[in-house]
Amino acid sequence: MNKKIDQQAADNIRALAVAMVEKANSGHPGGPMGGADFMHILYSEFFNYDPSDMSWAFRDRFFMDAGHLSTLMYAQYYLLGNYKKEDIANFRQWGSITPGHPEVDVARGIENTSGPLGQGHTMGVGAAIAGKFLQARFGEWMDHKVYGFISDGGIQEEISQGAGRIAGHLGLSNFIMFFDSNDIQLSTPTDEVTTEDTEMKYKSWGWNVITINGHNHDEIRKALQNANNQTEKPTLIIGKTIMGKGCLTLNGDMYEGHCELHGQPIGHTGADFTKTLLNLGANPESPFDIFSDVSSFYQNLLTQKIAKAAKKKAKIASWKSGNEELSDKLDFFLSGKLPALDFESIEHKDGLASRAASSGVLAYLAENVENMIVSSADLSNSDKTDGFLKKTHALKKGDFSGSFLQAGVAELTMACIANGIALHGGIIPVVATFFVFSDYMKPAIRLSGIQELGVKYVWTHDAFRVGEDGPTHQPVEQEAQIRLLEKLKNHSGNPSFLALRPADSAETSVAWKMALENTNSPTGLILSRQGIKDLPTKENSRYQEALAAEKGGYLVKEVENPDITLVANGSEVATLVSAAQILEVEHGLKVNIASIISEGLFRLQSKEYQNSIIPKNTSIFGLTAGLPVNLEGLVGDNGKVFGLEHFGYSAPATILDDKFGFTGEKVSKQVLKYLKIK
Repeated sequence: MNKKIDQQAADNIRALAVAMVEKANSGHPGGPMGGADFMHILYSEFFNYDPSDMSWAFRDRFFMDAGHLSTLMYAQYYLLGNYKKEDIANFRQWGSITPGHPEVDVARGIENTSGPLGQGHTMGVGAAIAGKFLQARFGEWMDHKVYGFISDGGIQEEISQGAGRIAGHLGLSNFIMFFDSNDIQLSTPTDEVTTEDTEMKYKSWGWNVITINGHNHDEIRKALQNANNQTEKPTLIIGKTIMGKGCLTLNGDMYEGHCELHGQPIGHTGADFTKTLLNLGANPESPFDIFSDVSSFYQNLLTQKIAKAAKKKAKIASWKSGNEELSDKLDFFLSGKLPALDFESIEHKDGLASRAASSGVLAYLAENVENMIVSSADLSNSDKTDGFLKKTHALKKGDFSGSFLQAGVAELTMACIANGIALHGGIIPVVATFFVFSDYMKPAIRLSGIQELGVKYVWTHDAFRVGEDGPTHQPVEQEAQIRLLEKLKNHSGNPSFLALRPADSAETSVAWKMALENTNSPTGLILSRQGIKDLPTKENSRYQEALAAEKGGYLVKEVENPDITLVANGSEVATLVSAAQILEVEHGLKVNIASIISEGLFRLQSKEYQNSIIPKNTSIFGLTAGLPVNLEGLVGDNGKVFGLEHFGYSAPATILDDKFGFTGEKVSKQVLKYLKIK
């Protein structure tokens, strides 16, 4: 412990944060100035990782919630050697590796993309769940910690309730979160928007809560020691800090705790850039320097951390040599590979709802994929994830031997937790709810896509056929929203999402196969509530024919020189089969039917393949239970899409099918009208 060097290091972080924002003329300097003391003590004395092996699976992890405090991370990691001076100086610039909000970059210590408040710490909860899950299977030596950092804004975001409740309920003693409580947010002091007692709130959820002076290094140290000794509860350290700690005016007066210091360069406020840097011990002429003594301290620190990690690795190696079978299993989990799976062996009864077919697949996966956590938002018996649950049991405090997370009614929280599980590694996360409630999950779905995470979303009750539950529960516009993500590229240049709406039980099995094999982007399975008539088999195996869905679309019915190609996905494909029978028998038309389970994936195929399924030189008719835009890109300008252009109504599903025109007979009439055949 060296109080002088500790203060210098914290002030160095402050100065760097101020300088980054000032040079970029954009950013948030005040918060990083307040959180600098905690970051330095955490990383210099408590945080366990290997600087020579940043992706070491058993490292501690830091999840930033307040992404606008990115300069706090960049400055700290610059001291640790993860960034170069030019990286810091190019904060928020084109091509820089120091963007305005942190983006996943494990090689430099960034564990999660953050920005939308509340999601970062919730992903940390997910990572802590993953740690407990693996520890239950491989031993207490897997004792790495997950640290979170949250601001007043993150505490206020509604998602914090779900994260706090679940973390406390599960007793995530490996999760330690620092709350940078400076009583200031972007546009107001916090007392203008809230009077809640945060300490009482978290205690009521079952957390260990410690309130400290966030600038007192001894108090920070003591709180982190307390948190690391916890075995029953997650810990919240409420650090009372000062926004813009260390800022001075041109006259040399203190200028701290002001709202305007939150979200703009301090030179645009009542503070003075030069006087503030001088007060912090920095050189205004060279503001991106690491102080000489601080540099020496951190160089020695890196050597110590590598040595400490080496001891831990030796302990792990000893465990591995004495537990070869478990060791191989752990390595396999962490590899991200799948075991050999035989989806064709999964038997389905005739005419199942695709949610029921999914239940059968999940039951099979529960017995064959050991590193999967399935979660449901209080709907397991309706979204049919209970097929998985019946083969395992729920995670609970003190017992993480199960594989099912009962999230309660918290769709967004559940989805963010899944992102954190995926970021941790070693586990496949699956989350489920009704499709209409994907609306609650959109912020997390978006971050799944940005971070290129293989989260699996199961959405059931996929259309107005929810029936008597009425318009609040009947998705109409949701598929169009999700399919937009198939058109949106991630930073790797690939579609940011894979949306799969299977047409029958065989396609549901194939959809699950596709979802599990898609590890670099999230996948959504959009499943029916009602039974669906199985599609006709051309040869011997419906499953083998459904494997063509792996190209995003294929012909389930094919004739030479068709008069028309009918296009749909999901439940509507079977309706087209019924309509085609009428068109052929009663009107002598030759009909092809295309099942397009994923337009995004279909569009990745060759033009020749696409044209072989939906030929441009024929009439094309699309049927969708959602907005017509779902299929308009597939049928083209000369085609016709019959869809739903209004909210649903409360009535039995069969009645709605008839009223809305979604029966084989009524669809056939729509086709004839399109073809101008009377």
